Amino acid sequence: MKRARNLIEKIADLNNLHLAFYKARRGKEASPVVIEFRKNFDENIKKLQSGILNGNSEIGIYNYFKIYDPKERTICAASFPERVLQHAIINICHEKFEKFQIEDSYATRIGKGQYSALEKAKSNMKKYKYFAKLDCKKYFDSIPHDILFEKLKRLFKDGDLLAILEKIINSYFVNENRGLPIGSLTSQYFANYYLAFADRFAKQTLRIKGYVRYMDDIVIWHNDKTELLELVKNYSEYIENDLNLTLKPITLNKTERGLSFLGYVLFPNLIRLNKNSKKRFVKKYEKYVSNLMKEEWSQEEFVLHTRPLFAFTQFADSLDFRRKIVGADIIRPQKKRIYAVGL
Repeated sequence: MKRARNLIEKIADLNNLHLAFYKARRGKEASPVVIEFRKNFDENIKKLQSGILNGNSEIGIYNYFKIYDPKERTICAASFPERVLQHAIINICHEKFEKFQIEDSYATRIGKGQYSALEKAKSNMKKYKYFAKLDCKKYFDSIPHDILFEKLKRLFKDGDLLAILEKIINSYFVNENRGLPIGSLTSQYFANYYLAFADRFAKQTLRIKGYVRYMDDIVIWHNDKTELLELVKNYSEYIENDLNLTLKPITLNKTERGLSFLGYVLFPNLIRLNKNSKKRFVKKYEKYVSNLMKEEWSQEEFVLHTRPLFAFTQFADSLDFRRKIVGADIIRPQKKRIYAVGL
């Protein structure tokens, strides 16, 4: 692939920076950092532009907080000006990252996503007798800075851009110069790009046909168990030796016994919610109903929040489960009618 050059001027273009601002503020218009940035909008945009062109962008001012959905994660939020900077970079560099991806990679890609990955996995469950599921141990925390940067140099030739990317990479580490901050836009692109090399090894060298990757959740299918074991062995060696990552214990099973993937359990002719998805659904639904009963939410706000919650369950064969939870008297009293969506 031909390396991209002369991109820094496009990133620093005022029209691109304005677009980056609007993307960074989306859904956060009332945030104090957004309001503060807008007070001196032209001055702040010019400061960003100068930093990009002069190589002195302010990078690495992070705010840390934890989430527990479904497991504990430390989210690392960059300062608002850096978020604008990252959007400005991705606006211009998205196409180069995208071109390196294969068809069977689904995370952080326009027109792909979780449900496209699930549809492909569902199709493969009907075609093959066996599957192997792999994922990396603490993937974002484990990505080596030096290998990642060397691989970025294969994609970009612009020295000024590479200097900014290197600064972003080195602004955060977990240990031994490893790790990308979860919650950062560039981290999503870097992490997806890093494992795209494993995708190409799987497709071009190992010639694997049944393959799906959603970030570091990877599934390989085959009709011959012995051949599948050999493919998994070679693929695992590439992940560990060439990308310097550690895999969790690999799951290998018959498709008829079900594959746990992205919140669901997939069978050749059936899809169920996994246990954690059911627990999250009940917990969130109870909270939403409580907000409605306490009149902290209007009926419209309740529907707005529950619609995506039910949409997630609707991909699975879960009608009985939804009816059981929505109809449970333990969740809400009968004095107020609940307009449940998605049943």
